[in-house]
Amino acid sequence: MTKARTKITVIGAGSVGVSVAYAALIRGSAAEVALYDIATEKVDAEVLDLAHGTQFTSAAVSGGSDLAVVEGSDVIVVTAGAKQQPGQTRMELSGINARLLENLMPQLVERAPDAVFIIVTNPADVMTVVAQRVSGLPPHRVFGSGTVLDTSRLRWRLAHRANVSTASVHADIVGEHGDTEFPLWSNATIGSVPILDWPAEDPFTTEELDRIAVEVRDAAYAVIRGKGATNLAIGVSCARIAEAVLHDERAVLPVATVLDGEYGIRGVALSVPSVVGAAGAVPLAETPMSEHELTLLRASADAIRGAIDELG
Repeated sequence: MTKARTKITVIGAGSVGVSVAYAALIRGSAAEVALYDIATEKVDAEVLDLAHGTQFTSAAVSGGSDLAVVEGSDVIVVTAGAKQQPGQTRMELSGINARLLENLMPQLVERAPDAVFIIVTNPADVMTVVAQRVSGLPPHRVFGSGTVLDTSRLRWRLAHRANVSTASVHADIVGEHGDTEFPLWSNATIGSVPILDWPAEDPFTTEELDRIAVEVRDAAYAVIRGKGATNLAIGVSCARIAEAVLHDERAVLPVATVLDGEYGIRGVALSVPSVVGAAGAVPLAETPMSEHELTLLRASADAIRGAIDELG
């Protein structure tokens, strides 16, 4: 039987969108990688640049400024929006980017009615709620990239400290993709060893873990100060999420769906461990958390709900 072709379309040819497309291309995430943007000259140049490397990849490249490029998409990654400026919080981007998605999402659904949508446009949690509402699609088919990147940052930092491979670290950032996010220290391990038990001769302390949590939370601001944007790691992260959908992996990833009663939270998109596969993303039955962590999660939900309420 011939394997069905798969297609990822990235909306927005800015630094993040191009990084997602490039990561998907070189990782072989899909049979076709498409890129859309309203800026014709820019998107045509980016598509041409990507296409020039296809001798060395297994995917085809397409794209342009005509929305017809999204037709046939299995996964659509939405990165279009105003860029976060130095000193600007993700929440300050809300108004302009919400208006963009209100106009864009119905058009994308019309062109690709069967696609799963991954929202990256910042502030991603708020924009996920906007995108899900205006699209009319069920929450599992419109979800945010969430804290997949933040979790990767955390695992990289812990692995460096413990002198082990990143793959051996099992720890998640949950909550908002932003200032109220936090690690689930209560079930974090290195291999099978609880984080506070690693190792006896050079143990982590709660104070050190608190410092690491702050470093991870503020990592994006450090990158933005130095180079103007975060783009490379989010590109790889989004390609990884898309692969979980395209290959029906049922991988557990901390993406952001609009919750419907999980953890006592409704109507806001928060990152919690979720099963990601061909149908989209479904939050796991409530992940064990300490009472303190549940309090932090609900505070994170309140922060996002406040931003949604401001949008009306």
